[in-house]
Amino acid sequence: MDLYAASLCTLCLVHCVALPLIAALLPVAAQVSDNELVHQALVLLAAPVTLWLLCRAVIIEASWLFFVLASFGLGLLLLAAFFEAASAHEELITIVGATLLGFAHLRRWSQHRCAPAEIPIVGES
Repeated sequence: MDLYAASLCTLCLVHCVALPLIAALLPVAAQVSDNELVHQALVLLAAPVTLWLLCRAVIIEASWLFFVLASFGLGLLLLAAFFEAASAHEELITIVGATLLGFAHLRRWSQHRCAPAEIPIVGES
């Protein structure tokens, strides 16, 4: 799930950074890049995964750093996508939010991947 969530963050970053360049070259991409529904749909795809992992991080793993970074990143993405008052700085807010959220997911994933597996000892229950 962390890789899926980090992939969505990467997609968001590519959308924010590369799409304006592509938009200058392709008229169809320009219509997609300016459409608020695209931004809102991307955030709504990322939110359930992140919320599920946030609950898991606090309840099961007690991973507070992940909780703080991911919550702040998701909050920034929601702010940029759904609040008109932030539209003047929407791109910057989105880039910072996606970077924080992606970093949190990749850090969590690498910690779980590198954690030593618990080997059961025969005879213990």
